[in-house]
Amino acid sequence: MADAASRLKGILEQLLGAPFPVRVRTWDGSEAGPPEAPVLVVGNRRALRRLLFKPGELGLARAWVAGDLTIEGDLYTALGLLAGSIWERDEDARTLARSLRDPEFRSAVRRLFAMAGPPLPPAPPREEVRRPRRGLHTKRSDKRAISHHYDVGNDFYEIVLGPSMVYSCAYWPAPPPESTLEQAQHDKLELVARKLALRPGQRLLDVGCGWGSMAIHAAREHGVNVVGITLSQEQAAYARKRIAEEGLTDRVEIRVQDYRDVADGPYDAISSIGMAEHVGSERYLGYATALHRLLRPGGRLLNHQIARRPQRDESSYQVDEFIDAYVFPDGELAPLGTTVTLLERAGFEVRDVESIREHYALTLRRWVANLEADWARAVALTGPGRARVWQLYMAASALAFERNRIGVNQVVAVRTPESGASGMPLRARVWGAPGPA
Repeated sequence: MADAASRLKGILEQLLGAPFPVRVRTWDGSEAGPPEAPVLVVGNRRALRRLLFKPGELGLARAWVAGDLTIEGDLYTALGLLAGSIWERDEDARTLARSLRDPEFRSAVRRLFAMAGPPLPPAPPREEVRRPRRGLHTKRSDKRAISHHYDVGNDFYEIVLGPSMVYSCAYWPAPPPESTLEQAQHDKLELVARKLALRPGQRLLDVGCGWGSMAIHAAREHGVNVVGITLSQEQAAYARKRIAEEGLTDRVEIRVQDYRDVADGPYDAISSIGMAEHVGSERYLGYATALHRLLRPGGRLLNHQIARRPQRDESSYQVDEFIDAYVFPDGELAPLGTTVTLLERAGFEVRDVESIREHYALTLRRWVANLEADWARAVALTGPGRARVWQLYMAASALAFERNRIGVNQVVAVRTPESGASGMPLRARVWGAPGPA
């Protein structure tokens, strides 16, 4: 009988209708596949049972988080090859190939069941969030979702994010190693401040303030009075400590507060950096309307938000199973056009949109490198499953940004008064000289 790796490779190729792009090593020590490719290590039969009882992305994610599947070699190369063969295949061809009416498909599934052993579905890893997707984006459910993601432990985030403690896309003056992550994050905070035209004595509301980096930058570098809000107790405690160490307690207030409960406007400016992805499509117009209400006439909003590509049929959009179950519970991505439309419906005048997609790929690769460089400590702080969640989601996200499957944009919007005086310069941005043909 053929070794397990050869048998599994043959089954996978029959299911995919194409050569399997990476090398496979199975629990019996056998290997099969391209000799120079990264190795997908199937550590036990339980990995197969996870795929059989939950086919698709979630089954693969459960096997990865549990350590039943690992990768030897370059993680980005492996994910890129697997994505091209599995996740990014033509939808019609995939549906046809996997039709249960196909005798070869049914035969491959039976052989995979035989390899997997006793047909008992393994329990999901403990890191998986288990809750129904109903009653989303209430104040209670949002607080629970934020806590799952951000209350992992400040020490863990210090490993991943580095000294800047900024958990959003950096703005790179040049690719690494010419620029550092800390410089790029400083430049992003300064970019936000300049787009908001912050001046001494103004009031800034920082929605989803994280560990306080934007609030500290605005107060220290621009003399602004800042209110930062978050739903994470751990973030708030960390931010307050940093603010005290900077001697900025008279200028910066950090609140554990839902955006729907902020009632002390008007503010001169509002920054929302990496926050709106948590709001949800059904609540987004209400979110934008709340921010519009909190701004003074002529005040500016800087909305920094990840965007997905629009679908032909938007009603068919489904939240990414892995991200929803392990990373950002209840998070949703919207197309850029949808976000701009809802901001306009809330009363804003959208004045500038800047895509910084490539910058996020660079940022994520740096975060992955930070995590892997201090892997043992990260595992000690959070457990191996949680560390593997972060490694996979950040590496896969880097590839998604590089391949233009998702993007990130900074939108500057103004609560323009009835007079029409927006306060914006005639040329908000100066473009460089044309590049080579």
